[in-house]
Amino acid sequence: MPRVLRGMARTAAVAGTASAVAGNVHHRQEKKWAGQEAEAQAQAAPAEQPMEQSQAAPAPAASAADDQIAQLEKLAQLKEQGILTEEEFAAKKAQILGL
Repeated sequence: MPRVLRGMARTAAVAGTASAVAGNVHHRQEKKWAGQEAEAQAQAAPAEQPMEQSQAAPAPAASAADDQIAQLEKLAQLKEQGILTEEEFAAKKAQILGL
């Protein structure tokens, strides 16, 4: 019976790791595609009409939010792996969110 449990635990760990890696890859691809799309729109916009300052402001805010999310996801992974304690995680999370 312990062999079966050990095998199930190993399978769960491998599946969880694969799921986390796939999620990270998917997230990176979405960021890359969003950047390419934004770049294409930026190149097309000057040809059509000049961008107003109010239109340009949301882009940096969105990238800052994406950066915060990526940092928080990385912290959560470190906590799940046992590298960070709950206190270290909470302190760094508050720092990233500016709390």
